[in-house]
Amino acid sequence: MAVQFSEAKLKKAEEIIARYPEGKQKSALLMILHLAQEEFGGWLSAETMDYVASLLKIEPIEVYEVATFYSMYNLKPVGRYMFEVCQTGPCMLRGSDDIIDYIKKKLGINVGETTPDGLFTLKTVECLGACGYAPMMQLGKHFREHLTPEKVDQIIEECRRTAAANN
Repeated sequence: MAVQFSEAKLKKAEEIIARYPEGKQKSALLMILHLAQEEFGGWLSAETMDYVASLLKIEPIEVYEVATFYSMYNLKPVGRYMFEVCQTGPCMLRGSDDIIDYIKKKLGINVGETTPDGLFTLKTVECLGACGYAPMMQLGKHFREHLTPEKVDQIIEECRRTAAANN
């Protein structure tokens, strides 16, 4: 079956695209990619990106260029909980490398990998704009700040409890 937005998402996409003048639909690309990632399991397959290109009447390569540039887009399946740990200067000075190593060891995965149970993905990202709270990571729409191994353990357990309660 071909990739296609649900009726509600298609309506939302059309509303976003309509904000821009004819011939400037590409301006909606970032927002449409977010919708697509949300609709299609948290990641963007080549088929999904081709679909987005067709909606915007642009070439698929134009979508690929954007999707591969920004760390907010996932190009392969990800876990239910994605730990996006900042790895830029201020966070590194405050120990983000140690936090990344701790998460790798604790979950038994490397950066870019997902745990076998599909719960966790570890990703490193560039500055998230919370340098004063380093080391930090983004988990969904929320920042987790002043990370320590103990805080990471609490976050992992919180995610496991939430996942168990929702199954």
